[in-house]
Amino acid sequence: MLEKTTRINMFFAFYQPLLTAKQSEYMTLYYEDDYSLGEIAEEYEISRQAVYDNIKRTVKILETYEEKLGLVAVFKKQNDIVTGLRHQITENQWEDPKVTALLNELDEINLY
Repeated sequence: MLEKTTRINMFFAFYQPLLTAKQSEYMTLYYEDDYSLGEIAEEYEISRQAVYDNIKRTVKILETYEEKLGLVAVFKKQNDIVTGLRHQITENQWEDPKVTALLNELDEINLY
């Protein structure tokens, strides 16, 4: 369950601007703020089932975005490469300030 939640949170972080305000609000409350379906339903004065359906539909939309755009996969791949390079540099005790600076730049880019 934690792996699924982490995956959905990653998709949400990348594709949130593509969602409607309502979709974004429900996802934030449910996945980031840990509200229950009942709490969200109460806050928006709708049924628990309506909240569930909206969240389920939004997750499907996020998965479709990732299928088509693959931004999360690219992000993970870049992080793996940077981690591998840092490991090689440390393991071989080889330091080059230019290489380190470039790796740091990649880290900065990946923060967004």
